[in-house]
Amino acid sequence: MEAEHGVREIRLGVYATEEQAEELKRRITRLLCPDPDHAGPCPVPWSVALLADAEDAYPELLEQARAEGRG
Repeated sequence: MEAEHGVREIRLGVYATEEQAEELKRRITRLLCPDPDHAGPCPVPWSVALLADAEDAYPELLEQARAEGRG
């Protein structure tokens, strides 16, 4: 059976400062492509994006942050 290829999206909601979010993005990027200087494109095409003001998408995350005294 041949694997079906297509675009898949993985979302990660994180309650963080902008600096913390940028650091997490950097770490995830290094996991996906540990050798950024390799020749040619990555064997599995990917991209990463950082979205600000996504509070409406993660109400339970905000509730948890408030409960823990962070929000």
